[in-house]
Amino acid sequence: MGIVISTMGISAFIASIPLGMAADKYGRKKMLIIGNVIAGLTMTAFAFTINPILLIATAVFEGVSEAAFSASSGALLAEKAESTNRNSVFSLYGFAQSIAFGIGSLAIPGVLIFELLGFSSRISHGLLFFTFGLLSLLSIVILLRVHENEKQIKVQDFEGEALKRSRRESRMILAKYVLTGAIIAIGAGMIVPLMTAWLRLQYGIPDTVSGPILGIVSIFIGVATLTGPLLAKRFGLAKSIVLTQALSTVFMFATPLSPTYVIASSVYTIRAFLMNMASPLSQSMIMGLVREDERGMASGVNTALWRLPNALSTYVGAFLMSLGLLAAPFFIATALYAFSIGLFWYYFRKTKMPEEQQIVSPVEPLQ
Repeated sequence: MGIVISTMGISAFIASIPLGMAADKYGRKKMLIIGNVIAGLTMTAFAFTINPILLIATAVFEGVSEAAFSASSGALLAEKAESTNRNSVFSLYGFAQSIAFGIGSLAIPGVLIFELLGFSSRISHGLLFFTFGLLSLLSIVILLRVHENEKQIKVQDFEGEALKRSRRESRMILAKYVLTGAIIAIGAGMIVPLMTAWLRLQYGIPDTVSGPILGIVSIFIGVATLTGPLLAKRFGLAKSIVLTQALSTVFMFATPLSPTYVIASSVYTIRAFLMNMASPLSQSMIMGLVREDERGMASGVNTALWRLPNALSTYVGAFLMSLGLLAAPFFIATALYAFSIGLFWYYFRKTKMPEEQQIVSPVEPLQ
């Protein structure tokens, strides 16, 4: 399991930057459609093979589909949003993602329906994956109705040194943002993709039970993301991100200390609730700070330097769990989260988004 998940991450890492650049040049909508087609096909492949070589090969293509989607979705969304409502748009997007993820997790007991019809457990899981793959392909019909702006980004508005300076500043901001995100990714990879496995090892809870519970958690997370714009207006974007992530880290530390499954699930729910409240805000932030003609590239770099450390640490987390060190991944993740949050605050504590800067026009004297 750890090798397959890590392979997905490494593949996404390799593909993200070139696909992000391609999205800026050839169109973000095209990259999204390509990503969805590959995703649908790979889920179908996952459904009906247990051959390790085929699983790893499929994981490679899954990583490519993830890279195509991640490198294009945020950039296209930012293109459609005004700076004044970008936080709200990204929060709504996060809400939709969490609700969809929750519905997908709640569908896991659907394998029981297939089993009642006489299929084996393996075939029943495969049929469920096949259904998800079909839905991914059908979603392209919705994507086709999205109209991408035909206008080209006017880089000629800047000339010579001004253009170089603008790009240099944009990429310096991106480098700082990506560094803090990569540290979070290492911590998250230690446990988040393995949470159903951890619940099984720690409390003996099967995925047909833990999957739906995590799905319900995801739905609550979706509701939480809608409060992000209110926090941003009240405290500012950078402060809101730091506040919610810092509180989330406390609950990350407390999860493995929980004596029962119910308490652990509740604590983890609060952790996820707070951490994912900040996620749309941070995505909105980087899309607002980098140059418009480099948003696809920025998304690609961010995805690449998130997925690689996240994938590699998932293998480490799975290894620690196999040794019976079930609390260790949480404690390591806590330390990494704390370091990243402190570094993010140091880099961006004085950053003001364009929409946060109040410009007051001088009052004309009475004639």
